[in-house]
Amino acid sequence: MTLAIVLIVVAVFVLALGLILFKRSRQPEDGVASFRRHIDALSPAARREVIDRVQNARDSGKGK
Repeated sequence: MTLAIVLIVVAVFVLALGLILFKRSRQPEDGVASFRRHIDALSPAARREVIDRVQNARDSGKGK
């Protein structure tokens, strides 16, 4: 009975450690990837509006 309890405690510890390391190793998503994922979720009409706004902002920034 004691061996079973020890094995359960060790298994829980190993799982918790693995979960912590897995969460820690993930890199935060950069802004460009986040923006692209957001754009991909939009409908084609909404996507066109956003792309036009970004294009207009980019074009107006080049003139300065």
